[in-house]
Amino acid sequence: MALGQRVTFTGSLGDELAARLDLPAGEIHAFALIAHCFSCSKEQLATARISTELAKRGIAVLRFDFTGLGSSQGEFANTDFSSNVQDLVKAADYLRQTYEAPKILIGHSLGGAAVLAAAGEIPEARAIVTVGAPASTEHVVKNFEAEVDKIEADGQATVNLVGRPFLIRKEFLDDVRGQDLLDKVAHLKRPLLVLHSPTDEVVGIDNARQIYEAAKHPKGFIALDGANHLLTNRGDAAFASEIIAAWVARYLDLGPAAENITHETGVTVMESGEGRFQQYVHAGPHRLIADEPTSVGGTDTGPSPYDFVSMGLAACTSMTLRIYAEKRKMPLGRITVRVTHGKIHAEDCADCAEGFVGKIDRFERHISVEGEYDEATQAKILEIADKCPVHRTLDGRTAIVTKLDELDAE
Repeated sequence: MALGQRVTFTGSLGDELAARLDLPAGEIHAFALIAHCFSCSKEQLATARISTELAKRGIAVLRFDFTGLGSSQGEFANTDFSSNVQDLVKAADYLRQTYEAPKILIGHSLGGAAVLAAAGEIPEARAIVTVGAPASTEHVVKNFEAEVDKIEADGQATVNLVGRPFLIRKEFLDDVRGQDLLDKVAHLKRPLLVLHSPTDEVVGIDNARQIYEAAKHPKGFIALDGANHLLTNRGDAAFASEIIAAWVARYLDLGPAAENITHETGVTVMESGEGRFQQYVHAGPHRLIADEPTSVGGTDTGPSPYDFVSMGLAACTSMTLRIYAEKRKMPLGRITVRVTHGKIHAEDCADCAEGFVGKIDRFERHISVEGEYDEATQAKILEIADKCPVHRTLDGRTAIVTKLDELDAE
């Protein structure tokens, strides 16, 4: 089964809904279902980032486009809040019938309201998470309040949402006005985590207060300080994702993620299926993300391959110096090593050793040690740094043997 598998299922109105199942690189410990914001899609940054972070923890996540949005079929004009809720229920049905029912429900903005409303129809869900969710479904009307009178008078109107035209019918208004979301929150009977930005410009922070006060314990609130409603800043999206991943683990029986990566030694790297270059990196029990900067077509969600090489050199240098200091009882202060990498022409490298020709890789290492040291000690620090094993590997002759493992017939 490939990571980032594209799937479809039938939605509440009979249309084929496009979905993505983000799978862990190893063992699946649980399934989660995530709902995107109003007029957004499953590829929206916050939704995708949360999905990826949970997959790293061994949780498979289904994210999908509601009817008439993104890559899903159907007419958005035929939908309302209730049909969105039922799309969520259908998504849970798909997971239940194909894999297992979702144990975690997550929703962003109106998607958060939808998971609160749908939770009662998904009994297997053990915990609920909302991000920037409104306390009332009627809040969505603020997105097109200038057209409400026209919708009331004519029965429908075309409104502009996120730069796209959408047909909104009076039935949509009637449906959102007929919901009692806080009553559903009061009867969740499941742990609830509420994440909201105090500076949310679309759904005010008071909505989080109302949801939190309506919920019964166990419940939690996290302020996404400084974030906007859509979490378009990658740092904000990453913070929210890490908080959610850590919190949901409390309500699941999670063992170590990706235990069926069977390589006992070395590093295993596997495409995540997210973006063009993003990779899951497994080093024993450790889980990392590798990527490339956006300037070269990546999504900048992790260090680049050369960043990892530089990390290895920097970490090895610091460790080598510490081992030497301990053995020689040298009172070295805190060590900091910074490494930069670039490709230059050998003739332009004034401080490189002789014998290099053409274009070469140049790593520049800066070592800082807290405290004051005489010239002899400083010279010794530089000498020992060059004895770092990774330095020797990069500076010497290295054999790289490549073999093709047996290909999966599937």
